[in-house]
Amino acid sequence: MKKALIVIDIQNDYFKNGKFPLWNAENTLNNVEKAIEKATTTNIPVVLIQHIADSSSPFFNEGTEGVEIHPRILKAAPNAMKVIKTFADSFHKTKLDEVLSQLEVEEILVCGMMTQNCVVFTAISKNAEKYSVKILSDCCTTLNEPTHQIALQGVSTRVELLSYNEAI
Repeated sequence: MKKALIVIDIQNDYFKNGKFPLWNAENTLNNVEKAIEKATTTNIPVVLIQHIADSSSPFFNEGTEGVEIHPRILKAAPNAMKVIKTFADSFHKTKLDEVLSQLEVEEILVCGMMTQNCVVFTAISKNAEKYSVKILSDCCTTLNEPTHQIALQGVSTRVELLSYNEAI
């Protein structure tokens, strides 16, 4: 089964000195880098998702440093395809499904920020139903640990939760 690693919203605003820093962001970044390295080594394509918010949002505003994908992710995946989104669901009104179809992907490995929002909504998207979906639970984070754990528990009835070492 051909896999793809979907890396959602690892953007500067979610880190220290950003407009909306998250719990465990550095550790998550380290794990995502390792997942990208493993994916690249095993010829699993990487797709980077970038959220660009409208001007009413307090973060991820177009033209700001905060909206940019974290430089360590760009360095780890210099040849990754990028998909821009404006909704929590990475499939909604984007080219993600088209990209995955072109790559002949059957299984998606989802990771990123924020667990209870963009990660979960992408994993349970109507458009994701045709794929075998796995969330890399050690490659996700959000506001705090309880919210992260509750989101993973809630989505566990719909998708498989794995560590990046198990999935790649």
